[in-house]
Amino acid sequence: MSLPPGFLDELRTRSSLSQVVGRKVVWDPRKSNQGKGDMWAPCPFHQEKSASFHVDDRKGFYYCFGCQAKGDAISFVRETENVGFMEAVEILAREAGMPVPKQDPRAQEKADKRTELADVMDLAVRWFRLQLKTGAGADARGYLARRGLNEAALERWEIGFAPDTWQGLWDALKGKNIDDALILGAGLAKPSSKGGKPYDTFRGRIMFPIRDARGRAIAFGGRAMDPNDNAKYLNSPETELFDKGRSLYNVKEARVAAGKGQPLLVAEGYMDVIALQQAGFEAAVAPLGTAITENQLAMLWRIDPEPIITLDGDAAGQRAALRLIDLALPQLEAGKSLRFAMMPEGQDPDDLLKAAGAGAFQKLIDAAVPMVHLLWQRETEGKVFDSPERKAALDKSLREKIMLIKDPSIRSHYGQEIKDLRWKLFRPQSAPRTATQRGKGKWDDKTPYKATSTAKSSILAAATNDQTAEHLQEAMVLAALAICPEIIEEYESGLEGMTCADPDHRTMRNLMLRHGHEGEEVLREKISNALGPDTLEKLIGKDNLLTNPFRRSLVNPQRARRAVEEGISKLSTFRHLKIGIEEAVEDLQGNADESATYRVSTARAAYEEAQKIESGSGGEFVRASNGALLDADQLKKSRDFFDGLITSKPGGSKKDAT
Repeated sequence: MSLPPGFLDELRTRSSLSQVVGRKVVWDPRKSNQGKGDMWAPCPFHQEKSASFHVDDRKGFYYCFGCQAKGDAISFVRETENVGFMEAVEILAREAGMPVPKQDPRAQEKADKRTELADVMDLAVRWFRLQLKTGAGADARGYLARRGLNEAALERWEIGFAPDTWQGLWDALKGKNIDDALILGAGLAKPSSKGGKPYDTFRGRIMFPIRDARGRAIAFGGRAMDPNDNAKYLNSPETELFDKGRSLYNVKEARVAAGKGQPLLVAEGYMDVIALQQAGFEAAVAPLGTAITENQLAMLWRIDPEPIITLDGDAAGQRAALRLIDLALPQLEAGKSLRFAMMPEGQDPDDLLKAAGAGAFQKLIDAAVPMVHLLWQRETEGKVFDSPERKAALDKSLREKIMLIKDPSIRSHYGQEIKDLRWKLFRPQSAPRTATQRGKGKWDDKTPYKATSTAKSSILAAATNDQTAEHLQEAMVLAALAICPEIIEEYESGLEGMTCADPDHRTMRNLMLRHGHEGEEVLREKISNALGPDTLEKLIGKDNLLTNPFRRSLVNPQRARRAVEEGISKLSTFRHLKIGIEEAVEDLQGNADESATYRVSTARAAYEEAQKIESGSGGEFVRASNGALLDADQLKKSRDFFDGLITSKPGGSKKDAT
């Protein structure tokens, strides 16, 4: 009894020989090329120091130039684990997640039948090729010539033609005494529902033979000559030979070309693969009319660890690329990924090669983007993130996708890359917004308007107070986050909303958003390099706005959170009040009336009330060493409050508060 040959082929496809062998050897980094699956190590079968044991991961074979040991993954497990054939198969199948089929006493009979089916398929290939040369194939020859296929290309790809007759191929095969069951079993004909003779599956179509990795003809793809045909392309039905989800067009030749160093390209259709091969891109394959399946992805990675997906530039092509991301994420391993080269809108690889040549296509391949960038594009393109809720929804969606990645190292790197892309998208503007746009155009301090001197004075006074208050609160928030950087990620949205009129504050905020997750030491280094070594000390120093007890209290994450939340809340209040002033100013443009002037006065009064809430009843300010204006009364109250916190702690003393 034996296992089905198809199972063993699939097992060898899913089992990476370099991973199997890698458990028993140490690879020589000088001779090995992991990207090409070309690995070298001292032989595990005999004692040696030189790396004479060679593994060709793409072909799935190993060979030792010292002791001449050779074989595949199954034989390697047998020799190194000292187990029998079936035990080796079971070990590899368990690692590959494949159930081992029960041994079939009819396996040889089935293998013989597949051989017979393959022979029938070869007869069909020859018959279709003959029909292309007849008068009935004139239109098909003309179409192929217009697509740039010469006689050599027709020969290379074995392209044929199925005449628009009901039993042309059937009669030809029956004339060679082929059994009905074999013709039907190969998918070349279908039984008649009316009780008559079976009829040909393919009629009035240009025929592309599909061969497997062994080179056997297993199916056909037929391109309709009738432009009104509902199915432009038609594949053979699935048979004992043909499993659409486990097959790739041109897989055998592409594997050879990839083994010579060419990048593996994945196109959508037969003509794209042919055009790529003619342009010198010989390692090209195509799925067979469907989205790439998990099995096809495993086949691609077996040929090349980083295939380039060259899908059409239309909406359908882009959707196919985006669907592939969800399929690939759970399968990612170190060294295995995908890159994407999207064709210009409305073009496929064949179109681009004809319009711009191989050089332009090579540039597109060289600029292929990693999968993480396409994931980001899918989640952000065409969307607006103008609210915390929308930003949170984006974060949630991306987290869910990243969590599909099983490898923790890859998952971590994806998270970091997404964080960098998020930073670029939400990075705060270099200057604060000066006014609200309400359909009348933007207003800034250079825009002339008519207003009373009282209104102008009100606005100037509010602006001066606004700068003082915002500067103080921003400094408090930044100081708290600098002392307790582990909470920065919790307040990214609030940080992004800080306008930061002070350039140093703005730079510090940007560095916190970009590098806060990397830890206090890295963050301090970044701030020091950008703003000077004593920047943080000036911000949180003893002569500045924070007393020693307050500084120490912020080491506690809960207190730091409270300080940040309070500061961000107040900054939001000031920002909205400022918007109210700006809106009132906009209404003063043109002819100012009493109502508009009243709005400015009301806005200013509201702001002044907020100032009172912020600083108590004080009006006297002192200037700290960093230039910030501080309310003297509020500063005294803060120091008294935090001094009390220190002395009230068990073991605390007044000395701790000085």
